[in-house]
Amino acid sequence: MKMEPFGIYTLANDVVYDQLVALLNSIEVNVGADIPICIIPYDEKLQLVKQEVNSRQNVCLFENKTSMQRWEEFYNQVWNAHPKAHQKIQGHSKWYKKSNLFRKMSAFDGNFDRFVFYDADSLAMSSLDRVLEKLDDYDFVFDDWEHRKPTPVAALNFSLIEQKISLSESEIRSQLHCSSFFGSKSGIFRDNQLETLRELLVDKQEYTWINNHSWWCDADLFSYMTLRCNHPLFNFTLSPNGQDRTGNCADVDPFVNINNVLYNQDGLKNIHRLHYMNYPSIDFTRVSQGEDVNIRYKNEFLYYRFLKNPEQKPKNIKAPSMMAKTNRFIKKAVNKIKTNMGASHFLR
Repeated sequence: MKMEPFGIYTLANDVVYDQLVALLNSIEVNVGADIPICIIPYDEKLQLVKQEVNSRQNVCLFENKTSMQRWEEFYNQVWNAHPKAHQKIQGHSKWYKKSNLFRKMSAFDGNFDRFVFYDADSLAMSSLDRVLEKLDDYDFVFDDWEHRKPTPVAALNFSLIEQKISLSESEIRSQLHCSSFFGSKSGIFRDNQLETLRELLVDKQEYTWINNHSWWCDADLFSYMTLRCNHPLFNFTLSPNGQDRTGNCADVDPFVNINNVLYNQDGLKNIHRLHYMNYPSIDFTRVSQGEDVNIRYKNEFLYYRFLKNPEQKPKNIKAPSMMAKTNRFIKKAVNKIKTNMGASHFLR
């Protein structure tokens, strides 16, 4: 298949359908209407996603199953080498088997020479010209504040890495990043590179370099990989240009809405995207159906979700009924009991 010079990836299934539609609409309005977009399947729940793909000329579904399997195997091999893989973690045994988040790394195997990846729980808010400019000089481009996390919950173990390869904490911190938004290039992680990383992580037990303060995180593993492969990396939040340094998180950062585009409150600086991290996908399904849900920048989400069909946008946002609340509480309790029973059986 012919390579495209540039494109956008996201990772989605029907569970995040409403968020996916909002993201696609925001990209069309704020980034570009003709940029090719490829959706990497999170799993096989894709009925609604496929309908959406068929309705848009510039959107396709990623179909390279070999690539997705390659990344799943890498992730699973690394995780299975870790002692925590055999422990009960947060009430779940081997929780990661239910997570295909690392499939997003298939973007490195796709048909875009250069690309930007957005998590589906995002809204695009500005042009990607600055990202593309940085990709002239760097192989990875990020825009997040992972490097500011306190040491106990940072992605990597600073003291251990300093002992092993003599990098200072400040040098390591400058290499930390998230996986919710990044620009890069096709072919960086070829089979030989991935095998080298697997040997370091598994055979030489460099999985200990990853903090694993709560659970195995795809972003933390990604930070390890970019540190170890030693390609040039740029993070806008560490830019010497103050105009580059903005927030991006819906649940933390204050933004100003100007014509349905959000700007950093401090200085009205352009932000690349609004990231609805820490909000469950069901909240966006419910608010799309007219239920009042506590989501910051809820109106912005609804604007982009129903941009192409405003007649379907809920006219009145109402609180859930007492019956709905009760049914959800019961369902949540039952699911928790089933999960704990499954974990107990696994640990016998």
